[in-house]
Amino acid sequence: MDSTPQDRTASPDAASPNRHNQAYDALRSLLVSGHFQPGARLTEAELTKRFGVSRSTMRSVLVRLAQEGYVTSEVNRGVRTRHFSAEEAADILEARETLESALAGKAAERATEDEVEALRRTLETMAECQASGDQAGYSRCNRTFHQQVKHAAHQQTLARAYDSLLYPLVMRQYRNLTARHPRTGSLEEHQAVFLAILTRNPEAAVAAMRHHVGSARQALLLAHARQQPTGDGTSAPDGDEQA
Repeated sequence: MDSTPQDRTASPDAASPNRHNQAYDALRSLLVSGHFQPGARLTEAELTKRFGVSRSTMRSVLVRLAQEGYVTSEVNRGVRTRHFSAEEAADILEARETLESALAGKAAERATEDEVEALRRTLETMAECQASGDQAGYSRCNRTFHQQVKHAAHQQTLARAYDSLLYPLVMRQYRNLTARHPRTGSLEEHQAVFLAILTRNPEAAVAAMRHHVGSARQALLLAHARQQPTGDGTSAPDGDEQA
């Protein structure tokens, strides 16, 4: 029995099993990039229009994001982007410190020569960006460096745990737009991590990465002791955008 035109157009995304994943990836990218303010309300109607999917698909996307901690869903408040207390943020940064230190140690053991060379090139570009005052370029290289260390560790269990952290959302909320960037010592800390990986010294790599990433956590804790949040989702204790 042939379907009618109405049947074929009843659900705009019924014909594509990938529409859910596409909408999920797109919305997650917006959340991680800081497109929405912490605590901002997300409406199904607006998101359905933005991503061209059905309401049922968008609803399932929001449920998935809520399960993963990117958004919250409450009765009478709807779906909102995550807003982290300083204590929650500190916990996430502490977990990142532990996981990324372990990944750096594994990278010192397992990185291929090509992966070590890729890290070297990234550091060279970081140095050039710092010298020229290219803050955006430095931040991009910073993120690249940390991803390269994760991949060079060849430890999927640690990598999955690291990827599940909501660190990008925390730093988007708590970054200080008036702080010096890159912060003093950032490049040297990256170089110390690289040298430990280059010389195949896992203990030194763990220590160097723990010192590097720990600085962001300590900055947040110290700032919280000096500054009380306003409660409106706009207060941002001092801290670097990227470790």
